[in-house]
Amino acid sequence: MEKQKKRFEVSAKVIWGSSISLAVLASVPKLFDSFSTPGDIVINSSITLLFSVFIWYYNIYSLPKFSSQRTSKNLFNGKLLLSVLLGIVMMVILVIAHQELFEVSKMDAPIMFELRGLLINLIVYMFLHLLFQNYQTQQLGVELELTKAVNLGAQYELLKQQVNPHFLFNSLNTLKSMVDINDPMSSDFILKLSDFYRFTLESRKMDLIPLREELQILDSYVYLLKARFEDGFVLVNEVDPKQYDSAVPPFTLQLLIENCIKHNIVSLDKPLVIKLYSEGDFLVVENQIQLKRGALSTGVGLDNINQRFLHLIHKEIEIDKNETTFKIKIPMIYDYHNN
Repeated sequence: MEKQKKRFEVSAKVIWGSSISLAVLASVPKLFDSFSTPGDIVINSSITLLFSVFIWYYNIYSLPKFSSQRTSKNLFNGKLLLSVLLGIVMMVILVIAHQELFEVSKMDAPIMFELRGLLINLIVYMFLHLLFQNYQTQQLGVELELTKAVNLGAQYELLKQQVNPHFLFNSLNTLKSMVDINDPMSSDFILKLSDFYRFTLESRKMDLIPLREELQILDSYVYLLKARFEDGFVLVNEVDPKQYDSAVPPFTLQLLIENCIKHNIVSLDKPLVIKLYSEGDFLVVENQIQLKRGALSTGVGLDNINQRFLHLIHKEIEIDKNETTFKIKIPMIYDYHNN
């Protein structure tokens, strides 16, 4: 579900606290004026307090209607001019209202109140403008992070759909050849092929599965490969059973073995031997290098696997290569909760 955008808000404590502070500050000179009475101080503070609150709420509700619009990057614009003009009118109204209400015969010159109002207006406007600019910057950051998360999720879903695109075609070709020669293992081959694609359907929506289940999928996959390559393909499984409760992204091992077959010669004369074993906190897939002629590696398969691990646990696979052997080390995942 799409996350609701947070509205721009200014705390009532900030509004009233700053307004009271300005009212107190505006009354300080009166305290040192021997001709000022307590009534003068109260009236002076009241006018400043009410004017400050009005300016706060006017700007909050009219500056850019914060929840749906972007504010202008230019601090001094038409909205500020309108705020100043309305502030002048409001100050005149407040002064006249206090004169009539308290029957004051002598007050500070109106120009002094207007200058004070103009100063308060500018302070509130600029402070509010800076608050909203900061709010927009934070919202842009949140939107950027959400966009990144959505893109990563979409990319990961795409990666999960890229499992062995040619395997079904090759398996059906192998099955056809077995049927043509009346191979008695055809029925077993069909059952293993069915098992493999049942595993595929069950696991494709999972981010992680136990290594134990991954090895079961691998057994079916290896059986299908043996039917195709016979003794030209050998898998040596030396994984420590203690590691079986760890987890891996589904079909990781299958993709790694498919990558080995794609780039290396697999024949009865030159069998491809792949070793699978544990090494510390890594699961290692190792094969001797016997590259096919003209074989070019795009790195797409390994990048697919690497991106899956980065997305899930923020760790990368390791590649260890020399003149004779090629090793892929994938990190074990012990603490996981599958979705």
